[in-house]
Amino acid sequence: MIISTPPAETVEGAETVEGHAADMYAEDIADAGFVFAYTRAMAVNPAAHEAFMALIRAIVPSIGVRVYEAATLGAARAIGSPHCLLAHGRKSLRAEVLSDDGLAAFARGDDSGFTPAEQAVIRYAEALSTDPRAMADADTQRLRDAGYDDRQIVDITLAAAARNYFSRSLLALAVPTDEVPGLDPATAAALRTAAA
Repeated sequence: MIISTPPAETVEGAETVEGHAADMYAEDIADAGFVFAYTRAMAVNPAAHEAFMALIRAIVPSIGVRVYEAATLGAARAIGSPHCLLAHGRKSLRAEVLSDDGLAAFARGDDSGFTPAEQAVIRYAEALSTDPRAMADADTQRLRDAGYDDRQIVDITLAAAARNYFSRSLLALAVPTDEVPGLDPATAAALRTAAA
């Protein structure tokens, strides 16, 4: 990563972060004990990160955390984003969306830790993330057949598209991938392999 990011600590001659960027850093430190490289990269434009988080907060209420994580993980796996697979793998464990075994299976391409309706979301997110021009009403119909209403279908689409925005930005900037505390090392390795 060649961009200069706001320092996490006070460094002589460098300004400390403030406002939303300071909140981003404080959240990482409280949660993981350090500031993730992807947070530092996004802190270069904290207003854009704040807008991204506002979008996520507008999406989740209609679909819930489980479906949001299914869309997010499905998109991240299809894109090949180690940052988002690791971060959202951890979030899925903490929210009890997946068990350790379910997350390890997901990393290997086995989505059985998710319900059939959530698996439909994963397939949809993968299609959106790999070949959106080829998508048609049949793709959306599969979500409807799984029980999702119009608002939920739109929000599932936005969740997968938002993950494309975030994941692809980190990949394009060559942001280093940090070790994520709280993940079994073998599962973390499998998630990294799934992103390769």
